[in-house]
Amino acid sequence: MNIKKNDTVIVLSGKDKGKKGKVLVAMPRENKLVVEGVNVATVHQKARKQGDESGIIRKEIPLRADKVALYCSKCGKGVRVGYKVENGEKTRVGRGKCGHEI
Repeated sequence: MNIKKNDTVIVLSGKDKGKKGKVLVAMPRENKLVVEGVNVATVHQKARKQGDESGIIRKEIPLRADKVALYCSKCGKGVRVGYKVENGEKTRVGRGKCGHEI
């Protein structure tokens, strides 16, 4: 999985198509991501301890990583990820027209 925590991504398909957000949690083993403001569900939560919040809350649910693409601010669209090795250091590069480092 080429997308990591704190990357900005754009949703390619589904009910939130076209939305941009920051990756909050990356789960590479399940191939899923939690993206800020995307795939939000209404959850009925019961307070487990005194002082915990209970009621109806809105929560981001994980979505599959293949439904999002890394967002390039220079291109203004989603790009695939490539790698470039310079002086023994491996850096991530957007595979769009600009080839901008991420």
